[in-house]
Amino acid sequence: MESRVPGSFGRHRKIMPFEPGQAMDVEALRAEARAKAAALNQHALGYGETAEREWTAAGIEAPDLPAMRKYRLERIRAELKRRDYAGALLYDPVNIRYATDSTNMQLWVAHNPTRHCFVATEGPVVLFDYFSCEHLSDHSGVVDEVRPAVSFMYMYGGELTEMKARRWAAGIADLVREHGGGNGRIAVDHLDPEGVAALARLGISVGNGEAVMESARLIKSPDEMLAMRRAIVACEAAMGEMEAALRPGISENELWAELHRGNIARGGEWIETRLLSSGPRTNPWFQECSSRKIEAGDLVAFDTDLIGPYGFCADLSRTWLCGDGQASNEQRDLFRIAADQIARNTELLRPGIGFRDLVERSAVPPPDCFPARYGVLYHGVGLADEYPTLPHAHDWTADTPDGVLEPGMVLCVESYIGRLGGREGVKIEEQVLITEAGNEQLSRYPLDTRLL
Repeated sequence: MESRVPGSFGRHRKIMPFEPGQAMDVEALRAEARAKAAALNQHALGYGETAEREWTAAGIEAPDLPAMRKYRLERIRAELKRRDYAGALLYDPVNIRYATDSTNMQLWVAHNPTRHCFVATEGPVVLFDYFSCEHLSDHSGVVDEVRPAVSFMYMYGGELTEMKARRWAAGIADLVREHGGGNGRIAVDHLDPEGVAALARLGISVGNGEAVMESARLIKSPDEMLAMRRAIVACEAAMGEMEAALRPGISENELWAELHRGNIARGGEWIETRLLSSGPRTNPWFQECSSRKIEAGDLVAFDTDLIGPYGFCADLSRTWLCGDGQASNEQRDLFRIAADQIARNTELLRPGIGFRDLVERSAVPPPDCFPARYGVLYHGVGLADEYPTLPHAHDWTADTPDGVLEPGMVLCVESYIGRLGGREGVKIEEQVLITEAGNEQLSRYPLDTRLL
């Protein structure tokens, strides 16, 4: 795997161990420690024998990660130029992953703004990282400089937060002045009001960085698709382990833990939700998994919402029948409606079709199930759930954005079927690539044949 240590930190050189009486070369020791840590970074070590064996069996080649990282930066900078920004300031860990392919305590920094990244439209990528974490991006080859992050969240600043925000803003403003060519506009994805005000005092205005990043992430490169395919294979292998563990008497929480275990064992990262329910808890949808013990004859429905290897999302849903018995007529009827809706709506996916046109043509739940419908028919997916989100035609409003499907987009096709006031419901979701010729279904995990 290609990597590059940013030049601003100098070259590593080997030194003898420190002994009492010797002069200690602190900078050399720091460089050596960083080089060792960078070589042992999880992204440098790879995903392990289990995942690699499964990917080989599936015939999925390894992505060219340097090419993928270059493609992503080009996408970001093209959007910044198109929208006339001097750069992007990113706090969302998913956006930082897209820009730098580096990670650091992803869930923690999602709600504690202690890590951010500046991508200059014409200039460097500067990562502001948590204390003593410079080594975590050395593998990427696209981070030009790592600086210590100044966090002005209340946990660190208390009643001096505004003062700390001014110190933070000075560093950002210096970058904008140095690399912005006189342009004082930057795109920001998430920023507390103290930060906006502090930048404004220094002549820096902020715009919608989510628009920049969602637009950049919309079209996947061939290498990104290899990474996503691998993430889906890993997710489906973990789903197989979860299905093998399904038996009467296991709790929903215990079953859900199998998916987490399988994801982490294959180098995956986290799961965004707790959407697994059984029996009467499957209707209405969106019950989070619980201590309820699953009974023979129950439907068990779940939505993976899984961030797997390479940071890619595998967002799949299945509904299984617990136990060795036969499904009831009602269970099969619900399942057939959901499976037919997914099949019909997947067939509609092709490049050039407009969002509004697509949803107006889409199959929808029957009248007795429509009030309990899922919130969307389709949504984009990449490093997480992404733009666009396409509701039922019934739910389309004046502020629902229209657009056109393009090759390289990946969408999830959603269905939840449960009768209003009914006992159970069925959830199915597939992940689909828009191709030049039409579409390709990426998810392959089989449906429960007892319910068909």
